[in-house]
Amino acid sequence: MTYSKAVIKFAHGVMMASKIQSVKGTREFYPEQMFLRNFIYEKVRAASQAFGYQEWDAPFIETIDLYAAKSGEELVKKQSFTFQDRGGDFVTLRPELTPSLARMIAAKQGELNFPVRWWSFGPFWRYEQPQKGRSREFFQWNIDMLGVNSPEADAELIAVAATFLRSVGLNPERAAIYVNNRRLMDSEFDALGIVPEKRLDVSNLVDRRSKMEPSKWESYALELGLTQVQVDGLKEVLGNFNLWKKSDELTRLFAALEALGVKDYVKFDPNIMRGLLYYTGTVFEAFETSGSLKRAILGGGRYDNLLSDVGGQPLSGVGFAMGDVVAGIILQENGLVPEFVPTSASVLVTVFDESMWLKSFEMAAQLRREGLDAMVFPEPAKLQKQFKFADKMKLKIVLTIGPDEVANDQVAIKNLVSGQQVVVERGAVVNTIKEMLNA
Repeated sequence: MTYSKAVIKFAHGVMMASKIQSVKGTREFYPEQMFLRNFIYEKVRAASQAFGYQEWDAPFIETIDLYAAKSGEELVKKQSFTFQDRGGDFVTLRPELTPSLARMIAAKQGELNFPVRWWSFGPFWRYEQPQKGRSREFFQWNIDMLGVNSPEADAELIAVAATFLRSVGLNPERAAIYVNNRRLMDSEFDALGIVPEKRLDVSNLVDRRSKMEPSKWESYALELGLTQVQVDGLKEVLGNFNLWKKSDELTRLFAALEALGVKDYVKFDPNIMRGLLYYTGTVFEAFETSGSLKRAILGGGRYDNLLSDVGGQPLSGVGFAMGDVVAGIILQENGLVPEFVPTSASVLVTVFDESMWLKSFEMAAQLRREGLDAMVFPEPAKLQKQFKFADKMKLKIVLTIGPDEVANDQVAIKNLVSGQQVVVERGAVVNTIKEMLNA
């Protein structure tokens, strides 16, 4: 098929006139946004490695069977980006990491040195309604300890979370980690005569309590089939913040948290209900306590059935996950993100004119060999323009090599922070710059 020049020109004009939008719910990382993402990653990495965890990752695309085996129907059918590949197989962009973790652990269960301490930070996709604090594409920190079943192991993961919060400036006055225990709550449900078949509904009821008016919440509880006596008893349980003292697991947990130096971050809250079908022991969520965003910063807990659905032997674990979207919003709203610096370079080497261009390249190469990040202005231009560029890019040092400097084997150095300007021998350039940067 052939097209006339007029048709091609028209089509080109239409394409040039209309802007192609990004896919709904995805994110564009301009340098400023990339700076924030990397800031979170660096703090995540530091907190994970402080406790000896190893970094790992899994494929970004998985077969749908993996999630059908391990995750709920809603995640598979409603929240996953699923498609048929060219070979006819149904695959999905990963919506979570736990099924991949289970498969990979099961594949080498006989070879790994337990307990396994693994962490990861990577991209995930869920087909959700984009809103503040939630997008369809996000980065997530996952961290787990596998092969140990103890409250002390649970405490270590909570301590990792607290270490991250502290490292980004979210002190105990700004953030808290709320804990509960599934076995403790099950014993309270038993005492109230709430049958196992209703536990999922009751857990969802508890989770919705803070989002509903008290009278409507109570009416909803009765609609679920609870008696008035059970509703009253449930409200009493959910208001008892000393209930943890009845749990040996939580008593040991708080003792370990004190020893780990993070108890000031942690509070017991019987209203924390996470994943009835997934978590089996202690559960926890971290919240920023005074901001506008009421979503959890991170959440996790103890699980005992990680490998059963993917062919592995029973293995207990504890872990949590944290998305970068909520964390990023909270850090920005609290003024905890460092100032964005447009370039990693601290030195700009100007280009005086075309005859000096390669001299500037040579100077910059020498600086890099000496461990200094340096950029060269991309073309000859008025020095005023080059200095203005350096100022906007927040560079600290500007070097100028003109005919006079070349003739005398010298370099002109200006400190844009202090305004100091000197002309030094070429051999003294590196030490002079380092002194200026360290002053």
